Amino acid sequence: MPRDSAQAQFALLNDHQQLALQQSRSSETPDQWVELGRRVHGGFGSYIALGIRIGLDAMQRLEAAPRNLDITYYNGAIAPCPCVADGIMIATTSTPGQNLLRVAATPSPEGTFGVAEIRDHKTGRMLRYSIPAAAKAQLDAWNQNTTGQQRYDAVMSASETTLFSVEVIR
Repeated sequence: MPRDSAQAQFALLNDHQQLALQQSRSSETPDQWVELGRRVHGGFGSYIALGIRIGLDAMQRLEAAPRNLDITYYNGAIAPCPCVADGIMIATTSTPGQNLLRVAATPSPEGTFGVAEIRDHKTGRMLRYSIPAAAKAQLDAWNQNTTGQQRYDAVMSASETTLFSVEVIR
């Protein structure tokens, strides 16, 4: 298909379809992730960046394409809101409207900031990401006097072990 024709067809897709296509073709730049977070969540903080990191990590570990993951997020009692879930949604394009992402009514276990259970529809394989309560202080510090890009960079360059642990469930 000629390049101009492909671009014209891409322009006819709705925003969600365009996003899914973009993410299935290549990864976003840090600036694009920050902008997506702002558009979807209304702002871009370290919690959104952490969700993006978890979502991308899950897609890689499960070798899953966008929109093939089913996610249940358990928000911790100490978390101000389930912002991490929005970041996971942005990274995986699994949405509540597709019945692929939900925030559970029950909180995550004591001692956690949040827990994400992510299952691949095709293989049934499942991972559990546990964010320790101790991560909250660092996440909150990154939100002070920094730009969205700086928050993204801080989360993406931090040691995984300080932000979350991953358990293979099946």
